[in-house]
Amino acid sequence: MKIGIIGAGNIGGNLTRRLTALGHDVSVANSRGPETLTDLADETGATPVPAAEAARDADIVVVTVPLKAVPQLPSGLLDGAADGVAVIDTGNYYPQRDGRIAGIEDEGLTESRWTERHLGHPVIKAFNGIYAQDVLDGARPEGAPDRRALPVAGDDEAAKRKVLALVEELGFDAIDAGGLDDSWRQQPGTPVYGLRGGVKEIQEALAAASPERQPEFRG
Repeated sequence: MKIGIIGAGNIGGNLTRRLTALGHDVSVANSRGPETLTDLADETGATPVPAAEAARDADIVVVTVPLKAVPQLPSGLLDGAADGVAVIDTGNYYPQRDGRIAGIEDEGLTESRWTERHLGHPVIKAFNGIYAQDVLDGARPEGAPDRRALPVAGDDEAAKRKVLALVEELGFDAIDAGGLDDSWRQQPGTPVYGLRGGVKEIQEALAAASPERQPEFRG
């Protein structure tokens, strides 16, 4: 499968490592240009590209940049993607880093709904609450007693199925966590955020979440 990754930080870099190891054709981009990604490309075999080209012909696009950087992404970012492309948003809102975002604070948008509006394309929220190192070494075979689970939320059912399958391929149990307006249940400050748990623990944590944003995650 052809996968574009926009953002080569901790999560983006480790997804690049895992997905290339699984045999996927990965293009990776960052804000500084492809010439800064030669080490990652040499390590993984991924193709470094400008951000505007990361989605070209991609079946899945992963947007893994700070929320404050989302409005600066190239316009028409997804125009060259494959039909039915699934767009994964791994982003989290940290006001201390991102500044105050009115759509989230005043309109009450979920973080991924805000990102979706800027991208002009449905997104699936996934991989936002996992530790980057766990992307590399947290995978376990299906049925293993210590296999962890990850929530996946989104409105586009076909795209969500692609992402659920990708999570499983990466070695985690994928949990359908509802639509994008339910994705507040996996935002920072909720019980599931950063939780290393199996299906039962993750489902219980999602159910225990409160829509009240924690003070440290308000601008």
